[in-house]
Amino acid sequence: MASETSPRTGEPDGGSVRVDSWIWSVRLVKTRSAGAAACKGGHVRVNGERVKPAYGVKPGDEVRLRQAGGRERVVIVKRAIRKRVGAPVAVECYVDNSPPPPPREAVAPAGVRDRGTGRPTKRDRRDMDRLRALNSRTGPISARPAAGDEAGAGAEAGTEGR
Repeated sequence: MASETSPRTGEPDGGSVRVDSWIWSVRLVKTRSAGAAACKGGHVRVNGERVKPAYGVKPGDEVRLRQAGGRERVVIVKRAIRKRVGAPVAVECYVDNSPPPPPREAVAPAGVRDRGTGRPTKRDRRDMDRLRALNSRTGPISARPAAGDEAGAGAEAGTEGR
């Protein structure tokens, strides 16, 4: 009796493999359930169409996977495998046509202090908070509660007697 799959890689003899299983097998996602969740969330496209986790991929298909951080992986299936394999074997199962990742900004880290300078003073901490707010994309964030907040009123009332 002939075997339907290769014992080493779980490669089917001329068939298709579930897309969630394949992207997990070639190490594009960490877990198979993460692959299924990506498919259900519309982050996986095969040949330009959104697909469900059970969609079958075969050699020659183009798989687009949108990952965290906005990065998109574009791969072309060379081999359909079912079992998760080592990284060197996994790379041979697809052709990576992904765009290069955007360059990282060369910004000095905000709030890094010299070793041995001790604990930051209140002024130092406020300066660090100001720098972090300028470097963030969301803009400055106020560290103090609004005047009408209960937390602000309770904190001020508790410190008056000291």
